[in-house]
Amino acid sequence: MIIYRRAALLGGLGGALGGLPTAAQQDITFFRIGTGGTAGTYFPIGGLIANAISNPPGSRPCNDGGSCGVPGLVATSVASNGSVANAAAIGVGSAQSGFVQSDVAFWAYTGTGVYDGRPKIDILRAIANLYPESFQLVVRRDSGIKTVADLRGKRVSLDEPGSGTLVDARLILSAYGLSENDLKAEYLPAQQVADKLKEGAIDAFFNVSGWPQSAVADLASTVGIELVPIAGPQAEKLLRQYSFLGADEIPDDAYKGVSGVKTVSVHALWVTSTKQPEDLIYKITAALWNPNTRKLLDSGHAKGRVIRLETATVGPGIPLHAGAEKFYKEKGLVR
Repeated sequence: MIIYRRAALLGGLGGALGGLPTAAQQDITFFRIGTGGTAGTYFPIGGLIANAISNPPGSRPCNDGGSCGVPGLVATSVASNGSVANAAAIGVGSAQSGFVQSDVAFWAYTGTGVYDGRPKIDILRAIANLYPESFQLVVRRDSGIKTVADLRGKRVSLDEPGSGTLVDARLILSAYGLSENDLKAEYLPAQQVADKLKEGAIDAFFNVSGWPQSAVADLASTVGIELVPIAGPQAEKLLRQYSFLGADEIPDDAYKGVSGVKTVSVHALWVTSTKQPEDLIYKITAALWNPNTRKLLDSGHAKGRVIRLETATVGPGIPLHAGAEKFYKEKGLVR
């Protein structure tokens, strides 16, 4: 609501001060981006992108140092339960777009995997592949957990219902011959899980996000943590079984005093639906890759620096939206 009022105010000031169109004279399009918990990576990245693609009435022209977003567009970054919740919201039209892990997007679109027996969401369309999301298994340094198999009998948070992390945690456990029944499983939202680890209420938690993740970084500098590798024959089998997964590595310098590990990753996709107009998504895609957006992404978050045009169409697992496809064809990225 705050950003809506600000848009109207800017429009009014623009008309009064410079003869620019007022909010009443220029149509406003509101465009929500479903992200994740406020402690995760989706939320700050969503804020950067929302800022980049917005251009409320009364904004200075791009060439004069103003917004280079879509004229009349007011985008908002909305906290959510994550990938599964975002896909559902897009499917029913309560969100115009959202961030969804590539595995969840594929399953939702095809009605397979975790969506087997559930209605498929075949209206999902990709705007861009943003960045890799690493599977991070975080444990207290004094937990004695060195491998995934060591989670047996431990207090482990698998993330909250509706999150992509929960889906993937189950996949990983299964690959290592475990299930939730072998653990003292918790289902904590990202906003609570770090505090629970600090308090000693849990021993470990799964997280799927771009590193460095702020809550994990805080734990590294306070209680002391370790990352558990997701590697070996079990991980290799996962990679063969699921084409949307990729081999990944979290480096030694990702978190203070924490050794890096080999792991696996999925893509963080920005997804919309076929119900969104081609012209609007074309303009949004163009705004995402405007040179001014590059400056925002590079300075706003570590993961923003790896959001690149050259990888925007790599491995989404679902079709591109017609508007995004038109833009990428013009850039020679798709045929």
